[in-house]
Amino acid sequence: MPIRIPDTLPATGILENENIFVMTEHRAIHQDIRPLRVLILNLMPTKIETETQILRKLSNTPLQIEIELLQTASHVGTHVPAEHLQSFYVSLDDIRNKRYDGMIITGAPVEKMEFEDVDYWPEFCEIMEWAKTNVFSTFYICWGAQAGIYYHYGVPKYMLDKKLSGVFEHRILKPTSPLVRGLDDVVYAPHSRNTEVRAEDIVAKQDLELIAVSDEAGVFIAKSTNSRHFFVFGHPEYDTDTLAKEYERDINKGLDIEVPAHYFPDDDPTKKPISNWRAAAQLIYTNWLNYYVYQATPYDIDTISENR
Repeated sequence: MPIRIPDTLPATGILENENIFVMTEHRAIHQDIRPLRVLILNLMPTKIETETQILRKLSNTPLQIEIELLQTASHVGTHVPAEHLQSFYVSLDDIRNKRYDGMIITGAPVEKMEFEDVDYWPEFCEIMEWAKTNVFSTFYICWGAQAGIYYHYGVPKYMLDKKLSGVFEHRILKPTSPLVRGLDDVVYAPHSRNTEVRAEDIVAKQDLELIAVSDEAGVFIAKSTNSRHFFVFGHPEYDTDTLAKEYERDINKGLDIEVPAHYFPDDDPTKKPISNWRAAAQLIYTNWLNYYVYQATPYDIDTISENR
């Protein structure tokens, strides 16, 4: 089944060229079916690229999904054309009375800052409070995961000695969880961050459970025991070349940065990387949508109760 997105969104053409089933607004209004309503809070500066990566994962499921893009009003992105934001993004005030089956919160390049020092932190907290009664299940990525697990459960983040970048091996600690159903015993996923949360802090919270970890990269996936919050501390949505682009960007800035681990063949950045995480990433998103959104959200979306 397709994702339903605006006809003129840049991702539409990209996904159609990949033979991914995209339903335009015109076609969608003629179908007598309630699609899942998913809100994406996109905090990344490369908004179009991030939109496309996430939509690619959401599109390859048997569900019809209606997407809406959310931005912060207190911090306006400068790396994307203003007309793109005006055409495709809403603010919290625009949707305050709406309800959603699911929400995805992306990472953001602010992880070296204390949460409270981020200029849009008060608005981020307001969105989190609003989501308690207006969103059934939320999927947090990288900084979004660190911020969400800190806000809801008080789990702190810690600065790393150096940037963690690369593709790492993970162990599934709770294979009975529907979130990781169908995954192999060893799961690969990209990470790109300067901070971490620690497994012992998550285990200490009775409302949280640890799902997957890496000996090198630390915590990969955690969730709330009521299955309303999912925290993914890596970037399974990344394209094959995303880490390469980030590495080149940092080199061009003159940063003392290491080659992403286990990513380039022979650790040679002149060689083209090969993805070994795409299938696992797709399953994670599909399982979240199927088991925790589609099968759990009330058909009457207005009956969503407080998300605690």
